[in-house]
Amino acid sequence: MSVTADIGIVAAFCTTVAFVPQIVKLRTRGGEDLSYSMLFLYLTGVLLWLVYGVRVHAAAVVWANALTGVLVLVSIALKANPPAKELDAGGRRLRIAVDMDEVIADAFGKHLRRYNEQAGANLTPELVSKQGLDALIPVEQWDGFHAIPQADGFFGDIDLIAGSREALLELSRSHDIFITSAAMEVPSSFADKFQWLARNFPFIPPSRIVFCGDKNIINADVLIDDRSRHFTGFRGTGILFSAPHNAAEAADLRANNWKDVLEILEGVPPGKAGGEAFSRKLSMNPAGS
Repeated sequence: MSVTADIGIVAAFCTTVAFVPQIVKLRTRGGEDLSYSMLFLYLTGVLLWLVYGVRVHAAAVVWANALTGVLVLVSIALKANPPAKELDAGGRRLRIAVDMDEVIADAFGKHLRRYNEQAGANLTPELVSKQGLDALIPVEQWDGFHAIPQADGFFGDIDLIAGSREALLELSRSHDIFITSAAMEVPSSFADKFQWLARNFPFIPPSRIVFCGDKNIINADVLIDDRSRHFTGFRGTGILFSAPHNAAEAADLRANNWKDVLEILEGVPPGKAGGEAFSRKLSMNPAGS
């Protein structure tokens, strides 16, 4: 009987301790590949064995299943609350694509000032955020409004979005930054935009400046843009940068300023920006995979 008892004790020890490596993995990598159904079914079986052990006075069965039940409960709790994952899990630098207008360049601010001068209006970005351009600009003035950025030199002296230069300089130390502008909307802006970037962001090489139409061609981990349409079909993760025209738009990840962007990329949720959600989403959308 002693041999049989020893075999039972060793068996109980092995089946109980087997959950320890799983818990270590759950703590470090999460449990996306672990089934809730399996865990709850296993827990039910363990609790039934515990009842059985109590009824037949089998001490080894009781302590082994009691401890296993605790470990299974811990596993379920860890799966329900996965750790924030590292943004750069593979040890490589992230590729971060950054839009120009309304993200690093305040084109809309200049656009609105020019319109106010021409039309004798007094529109502000705050007013546009609340009411929208359609409600503020008369139909007969739309053609003139749209023609403003088509003028030569319009994009040559646009103000910087606050904090953009400092944030991109900081990010460029650890990641690869690409400027991706849908410049085909205003083809005459190429030269002005290129010179503006060279003057304000000299640390970004020309080889990482992309003028395009459809941003789906961009192979990046992250796209920071004020137009959510560019996220459709994008294989990475999109961060919507707040601008007057998207103030009422819902977004999974929104940055109201460049401080928010940095916090999202660090996996720290700035208010409603959702850094932890970004960490998990990015891990499922790696550009390099």
